[in-house]
Amino acid sequence: MSTSRLLSHNNRSSEDLAPDELPHNEAPPAENIELQIFRRNTLGTEPLDHVLVTDDESDDSDLDETYLLYTTEETNRVIRRFDRYLVPFLALLYMLSFLDRSNIGNARIAGMEADLEMSHGQYEWLLTAFYITYILFEWMALLWKVFPAHAYVAVCVAGWGLVASLQGIVPNYSSLLLARAALGIAEAAFGPGVPFYLSFFYKREELAFRTGLFISAAPLSTAYAGSLAYLLTSLSTGLAPWRALFIIEGWPSLIAAVVAWWYIPDGPGDAWFLKNEEERQIAVIRLQGHSRRQRRMSFFKAVTSKNVNSGRFDWREVMIALGELQNWLTALMFFSCNVAFSSLPVFLPTIINEMGNTALASQALSAPPYVVAFITVILVSYFSDRLHSRSIFVINCALAGAFGYGILAFAPQLGLSDWKWRYAAVYFAASGIFSAIAIIIPWTIGNSESAEGRGTGVAILNLVGQCGPLLGTRLYPARDGPYYTMGMTICGGFMLAVAGLAFWLRVMLAGENRKRDEDYLRRARGQAEAGTYVPGEGKGFRFML
Repeated sequence: MSTSRLLSHNNRSSEDLAPDELPHNEAPPAENIELQIFRRNTLGTEPLDHVLVTDDESDDSDLDETYLLYTTEETNRVIRRFDRYLVPFLALLYMLSFLDRSNIGNARIAGMEADLEMSHGQYEWLLTAFYITYILFEWMALLWKVFPAHAYVAVCVAGWGLVASLQGIVPNYSSLLLARAALGIAEAAFGPGVPFYLSFFYKREELAFRTGLFISAAPLSTAYAGSLAYLLTSLSTGLAPWRALFIIEGWPSLIAAVVAWWYIPDGPGDAWFLKNEEERQIAVIRLQGHSRRQRRMSFFKAVTSKNVNSGRFDWREVMIALGELQNWLTALMFFSCNVAFSSLPVFLPTIINEMGNTALASQALSAPPYVVAFITVILVSYFSDRLHSRSIFVINCALAGAFGYGILAFAPQLGLSDWKWRYAAVYFAASGIFSAIAIIIPWTIGNSESAEGRGTGVAILNLVGQCGPLLGTRLYPARDGPYYTMGMTICGGFMLAVAGLAFWLRVMLAGENRKRDEDYLRRARGQAEAGTYVPGEGKGFRFML
């Protein structure tokens, strides 16, 4: 097989200069050379993906070195393997974590409050204790870049699985409160950092759908929790139904922790499910040259990097990310979503129960809204990636959630007091909340240029965002039943705030992109006058809207 290398002038985006604006010439760029590599065989000439070579390798002698050549189909095959093996397993782990976090709502109406002689205020403190420790340990999202992922994940999953099961044998309220706080620590180490971990395997325009698949495990687990709670509370066992619920739902996490040790790859370069060394190299190389800062890493360093935490941690990128306004705006969106997100699973069985349904029926009816939310999250995240758009989907999902809460809050005034109308509104609320969150997270990650910046963005997102549950878990006091007008109104208001913040961020980022386009145009004209212009070269990073 022979190869030829040609300077690529046909890969220009719609934002590049038009042919009549600047002359084309064959002079090499000042810093990097982007090559279109072709593979010639008996079937003809087949174009391959672009390979970026830094100035250290740009002289003619270096160009005679052996490079990894790969087609779009080979790239897609690697992506499909990540989709088939990595994302579903992470989604399974998140489903287990969300199950162990939110099943306290099912345990409540299964007799937990009566057995432990709890007041409503004490139940709220059980919810708050979890989120206090969850918030305090949000910084652990950065540890995904410090420790080998397989060991880190296994320890996290084993930790929350053990604590979740121990909730079923607590003798009193104080012990359960302590267990909930410990559960918050274990889950904070895992869930918030998973989208950051996924960014080591996927480009930003691929991330929303995979994050959506991951996030969709939350409503799916809630649906499963409702169905399992219905089964356990309808059967006669030797344990109190709520104790059996905690114990049984904690054990799968312990089993999954053992599997995770052997299953989770530390990075794209050592994924066991990639067939050969060539696929592992493709998995690493295809993510290089994705932004100006990433292009500092040489081609050969990218090939040999097997582990996502094999490089030096750059604290300067952390400081840059801390000063970027977009990270704080998405964090405020996440906070607003979490006010509703945290309260819905733990209070929904009670809300449905007070619509006039029996406890058993309420357990069963709490599942279908989350099944619909699961499907909605997948569809929304898929089209968000396909259209390379984030804000439009966040705005519309937030408005759908606000509509659902509006019906729930003002059902009597709207003449919709019948429980079926209010139950239908739950579908809008659940689908809107979960779908908005599924887009906000990859929007945050995709608008950071470095790994440290992405990790810091995730830490800010969760540190601010997870304060939302401190409010959300206190919005439904028993005295406000059966309509819980105050809680529903506040949740609806925060969903409207999400839509407003998303619109603000879209306008701000669009303005920044225009400034960068103008700067690129000025530099390109200067390069053309100097005879060094190559179309598309040095275009730099653009924010995703």
